[in-house]
Amino acid sequence: MNTPATICQAALNVLLEPDPMTKVAMSEAYGAQWLSGEIDAISGGDKEPIPERPARPEKPELIDPAKMPRRTAGEKGRVVLLHAIAHIELNAIDLAWDIILRFTGDNLPKAFYDDWTKVAADEARHFKMLNDRMNELGAAYGDFPAHDGLWQAATKTQDDILARLAVVPMILEARGLDTAPPSSIKLRAGGDDKTASIMEQIAEEEISHVGAGVRWFEYICKKREIDPISHFHALVKSKFKGDLKPPFAHDLRARAGMDIRYYDHVS
Repeated sequence: MNTPATICQAALNVLLEPDPMTKVAMSEAYGAQWLSGEIDAISGGDKEPIPERPARPEKPELIDPAKMPRRTAGEKGRVVLLHAIAHIELNAIDLAWDIILRFTGDNLPKAFYDDWTKVAADEARHFKMLNDRMNELGAAYGDFPAHDGLWQAATKTQDDILARLAVVPMILEARGLDTAPPSSIKLRAGGDDKTASIMEQIAEEEISHVGAGVRWFEYICKKREIDPISHFHALVKSKFKGDLKPPFAHDLRARAGMDIRYYDHVS
């Protein structure tokens, strides 16, 4: 695998790669190369083309979120759950690279790129963990339909970095912090300690991803002289379909640096 000249070229390479496991390998390699300084430039000066959508394998079939089948109990239900979360993690890989490539014009410091290359590498590792567990249970990514809700959210926030940070890490990924503990409890109650441990590890590592979203949202709001809490509320109404629904994992959100005023009693 050749080393890209810039982190933006690395991001474009990942976004244009359709094979999930190649996308994983590239994300882990490029993340390490950026953090070690082997890749040390953000952009080559000319703006790289930004794909409207990341490349995807032929499967899974993407269907409307409202038409997704209900999950069943038992081993098949666990596999379907793993598949759904793996699909989220695959999208999260591309979302991390997309925010790097799409918003270079916002003149953000190197630390911004440090954070999101690390997020991309984490999400890649999470996808691999989930797919390996599915393989152990006789399944693989692509065996079940999936929905395109995450990339629809990306499309809706492609023109504003604050909207992207609000909707993806601070709403959608934060929701994952809320749902992970009860999912783990159910898995352990059903005797699947191995899957529960994977879910718990992913949730623990996702705290820093939500934290990166909060940190950069507040950094940019400060630069623009915008109140972050009120602006977040405005973005929820204009850029997010639906409500922020409890129960909230207040302890995990607090560890991510998320003020309760961002999400509690938002209407």
